[in-house]
Amino acid sequence: MSKARLEAFSDGVFAVIITIMVLELKAPHGADWDAVRPLLPAFLTYVLSYVFLGIYWNNHHHMMHATDRVNGASLWANLHLLFWLSLVPFVTGWMGDNHFAALPTAAYGAVLFMAGIAYVVLQGRLLNAGNPRLAAAVGHDIKGRVSAVLYLAAIPLAFVDPWIADGIYAVVAMTWLVPDRRIERKIAEP
Repeated sequence: MSKARLEAFSDGVFAVIITIMVLELKAPHGADWDAVRPLLPAFLTYVLSYVFLGIYWNNHHHMMHATDRVNGASLWANLHLLFWLSLVPFVTGWMGDNHFAALPTAAYGAVLFMAGIAYVVLQGRLLNAGNPRLAAAVGHDIKGRVSAVLYLAAIPLAFVDPWIADGIYAVVAMTWLVPDRRIERKIAEP
């Protein structure tokens, strides 16, 4: 099967998710800093979520670039990833509107964790579909494993101090902002 429909559908879903998030932002009711201050938690949560979605879109794009074929299992695995990513606007709004309260912060981490698991499942289904270029590029994915452990640690820590969990989410995002060149290197090899 061709990967074109999977890529096009996924790009559309990413665009819709980001659009939903930005439409949920509220404008301040006033022209001074006192009017902006109560909206900062929602805006900061939006920024973090936008970065995460950008990371997922970028990594998904690179993974698809190294993919030559898909099958039914990989289509379902892709839908599984998109399901968890589609919950990002919900947990973004919940966490931001409640000023990083414990339960919304833990739920945010749970969605990020499940999206990470879904990404790994998609990668596995693509490898099973017979994509040798992807297999050569993926390797051991230590950064992905460490990210999952950090998400799992952050979820219960949100009930101890939500700022610790938020800090962990930010650290994970910063580590993924450093581009993962494994796929680009393998694709560029003759």
